[in-house]
Amino acid sequence: MSGDDGSDDDWFESALDDEDGDDGPADTPAAPSESEAEESASADTGPFDADSDDGQSKRSGGGSPFDDDGDTPFSEESDSSPFDDSGDDPFSSGGSGAPDADAESPDDGGGGLFDDDFATAFESAGSGDGAGDSDFEEEFESDIPRVDIGIEGLDQMIQGGIPQRHLIVTIGSAGTGKTTFGLQFLHHGLRNGENAVFLTLEQSHDAILDTASERGWGFEEYEEQGQLAIVDLDPVEMANSLDNIRGELPALIEKFGADRLVLDSVSLLEMMYDDQSRRRTEVFDFTRSLKQAGVTTMLVSEANENNPFASRHGIIEYLTDAVFILQYVRSDTGETRLAVEIQKIRNANHSRETKPYEITNDGISVYQQANIF
Repeated sequence: MSGDDGSDDDWFESALDDEDGDDGPADTPAAPSESEAEESASADTGPFDADSDDGQSKRSGGGSPFDDDGDTPFSEESDSSPFDDSGDDPFSSGGSGAPDADAESPDDGGGGLFDDDFATAFESAGSGDGAGDSDFEEEFESDIPRVDIGIEGLDQMIQGGIPQRHLIVTIGSAGTGKTTFGLQFLHHGLRNGENAVFLTLEQSHDAILDTASERGWGFEEYEEQGQLAIVDLDPVEMANSLDNIRGELPALIEKFGADRLVLDSVSLLEMMYDDQSRRRTEVFDFTRSLKQAGVTTMLVSEANENNPFASRHGIIEYLTDAVFILQYVRSDTGETRLAVEIQKIRNANHSRETKPYEITNDGISVYQQANIF
């Protein structure tokens, strides 16, 4: 720890100023059990509301996008259920909700909804016009502030954008452009006047600047203006001092006024723990601290060797609010293309289609109008 100011954020500042820190791990609350970790992953952990010293924070004092009032039509306390065996079956001949006698019925005169033709009945239960939902023509109304990823084509696949302060994970195998995906996410925010932090456990500070410079994103200038912080951490040191970092991170992010944060990659952090239960607990606590910080965060994760649709350890996708899958798609003719799929986004509608993309000198571009083979 630096002896000049004695503040708790020396690990962060020393990473920026190339100073050595020797802070020991801080006390941390008792770790939740595995089941509690899973249940708490989507619980309300509202944004960090403390005012920053320099007034740079852009947080609003509004409600958290993670609020859950607990009201659900499927709660145990509910007096009624659409699945109750009460006998009032709208499709039964004797139920109170029986169709009007004058209504049209199938040819046999007394059949149920699907007795005539399943396909026809399925179409009649839909929108009626047979149109798909990929164009998202209807306006999406929400009070949650939203942000764009900053990737052409991909933003059009998300109706209204990613809810602000959500946690995002990008999962992909080697060469699918995960780091570029994260840097482009930050560049879009920086270009719009936001502050950003890039935490890397894989590459050096200079390597990140070189990657951004090749695409003309000008990260050096953003750093000089105090808009961007690039912190390269050793994964072993980070795991050893994770309690300290986790406790200080929300306040440091608030002080910096960060709107977007990228961690590349969470897989290296997960690999520091041999015990699966402890791995889940540590990663859960870390993601919870990011939610408390109130920053829109993108985590980069390696894909499972046997399943390109899952992360290496199968944990992080359950602790985040949005999941993007980057993958290779090979056809029978041997052609290989890169494709992106949105696996989930909480509190947002999105396309379920798999779309091809390319990595160019300008970054990643998704071809929204194209299809895979």
